Amino acid sequence: MARRGYDMSDETVRRDAEAGGTGAMRRWSRRAFVAAAPLALAGCAVGARVDRWDYSGDARGGRLTRRSNGVGIGFPSGYADIYGEIDDGRFVVDPLDFSEVDADYLRAIVPYRGPERPGTIVIDTAEKYLYLVRDDGEAIRYGVGVGREGFGWTGRATIKRKAEWPTWTPPREMTLRDEEAAKWAGGMPGGPDNPLGARAMYLYQGDRDTLYRIHGNNDPSSIGHAVSSGCIRLLNHDVIDLYRRTPVGTTVVVLG
Repeated sequence: MARRGYDMSDETVRRDAEAGGTGAMRRWSRRAFVAAAPLALAGCAVGARVDRWDYSGDARGGRLTRRSNGVGIGFPSGYADIYGEIDDGRFVVDPLDFSEVDADYLRAIVPYRGPERPGTIVIDTAEKYLYLVRDDGEAIRYGVGVGREGFGWTGRATIKRKAEWPTWTPPREMTLRDEEAAKWAGGMPGGPDNPLGARAMYLYQGDRDTLYRIHGNNDPSSIGHAVSSGCIRLLNHDVIDLYRRTPVGTTVVVLG
C-alpha cells in the first residue's frame, strides 16, 4: 500500500486544538513557559498513514477507533495524523494506542519566555516534559519518561552523536544488577523491540560521554513516569520528530 504523507499547517491544527484541545500546561517552576493550548505540529509524522484507524467527529474532536483492537479515543482529529503509522524503510512504527498515554503528554506547541536560545533542548524532569526552543517565542513540548529515584541526572550537555534504530549496549553496572540487561552485554541490535526505540541522541560534556541518552522506547505507558535508569525516553513518533529537528551540537539543559 502506498504511503500517504501529511502536510498540516500549524494554523489548521491550532484551530482544531482551540476548538477541542486536551488540558492545559502543567506548572513550570522557572516560569519560562506559560499556559498553552495542546497543539499538534506541521509535518510531524514522516511517511505517516492512518489507514488502520476510523475517525468520526468534527473540528471540536471526536472518536478515534483503531480497527485492529477497537480502542476508542476522544482526542482531537489532528493527533491521528501525528501519531499514525510510520514506515522509515527499515522498520514500521505502529499507530499509537492512545489508551496507553495520558493526553497531557502528547506533543504540543507552547509559548516560551525563558533565557535559552532557539534550538536548545530543555528537559524538566520534575514535570516530565522536554522542550525544543523555537525562534518565534514558542517551544515544541514532548512528554517524556525520566530516571527513577537515584538514577536521575541534571546539568548541561551537548548532543555529539545521533543514531537511527540504535544498538543498545547496557552499562556494566546495569548488567550486574539486571539479569535481563546482562543477556545483551554484547549489544542488542536496533529494532522495534530495542529499549532505545527508533532514534537516540547521545549526551556529552566536553569529550566525555555522560552515558545518558534521549531516545525512543517500546512502552508508551512509561511516558510521564520515572521509570528509566536516567535516560530521557519519548514516544517513538516524538523522538523521530525531535531527531530530524535536532542537529549534532545541540545544547541540552536538564533541570531537576
